[in-house]
Amino acid sequence: MRLATYRIHGRAHVGRLSADGTHIAPLALSPQQSERGILSVIELLASGEPMPPAAGPEVALVLSQLDAPLPLPRRNLWCVGRNYHAHAKELSASVFKDNDTDPESWPIVFTKVPECVVGPFDDVLVPTDVSTQIDYEAELAVVIGKGGKNIRRADAMDYVFGYTVVNDVTARDVQMRHQQWDMGKSFDTFCPMGPWIVTADELDGRQTRVRCWVNGELRQEGPTQNMIFDIPTLIETVSRGITLYPGDVIATGTPAGVGMGMKPPRYLKAGDVVRIEIDGLGAIENKFV
Repeated sequence: MRLATYRIHGRAHVGRLSADGTHIAPLALSPQQSERGILSVIELLASGEPMPPAAGPEVALVLSQLDAPLPLPRRNLWCVGRNYHAHAKELSASVFKDNDTDPESWPIVFTKVPECVVGPFDDVLVPTDVSTQIDYEAELAVVIGKGGKNIRRADAMDYVFGYTVVNDVTARDVQMRHQQWDMGKSFDTFCPMGPWIVTADELDGRQTRVRCWVNGELRQEGPTQNMIFDIPTLIETVSRGITLYPGDVIATGTPAGVGMGMKPPRYLKAGDVVRIEIDGLGAIENKFV
């Protein structure tokens, strides 16, 4: 099942896509619930309510404007750094130089503020007044479907509602300057998300592929089987002593090929277009302005 948050004539809706992806049927949610996007559906299901029924006929997807599936997450997004071996190597002398030299010891976890989330085809604002090193990171994001704490790895997949695509946009100079990552990751518009959520019964995030193009040039490509810490391990780690809530997002890390890792580095500039696609899920594409 693919669920999307979208707007028609400025009004927010949440809907279910047709099998061929060309049409979408709105779900029976209040205007207030629809403004919160698919988070409203996840919370209803987690409380034991059934999936909201269709509230009208299907409409052509091309007539709608896709929003981020979770337009304003309930709290910061959980993010994982250094989770593909090749990416760990390419930034070992920069971003990761002060971290444990063993990439398999523990996951590196940080957060992005919810307000940085934008839609799958929205523009990303380049903050030229504070950074000259804007980078892209193509990532699979896990969306939690039910709350839990101290979740065992063996049970972790039962807590997954579905998956979406994110670009963990990063101001590298700010990231390095502050010796922690939240500020360099959390500028306005620094988390394009979408184009929808594919539920866990239709996609296994442990067996898919992440790719990223910049201005049509393939920069990143990696199967999620190559993650250093797999999805169950990430859920177990993040939930240690911390309660996860329905709708929480865990971005699972990026493959090699980021701009900072090139020689010389190739950072983004105004006018660049970044496209990220995950097999079985979909694609987002954002212009940097």
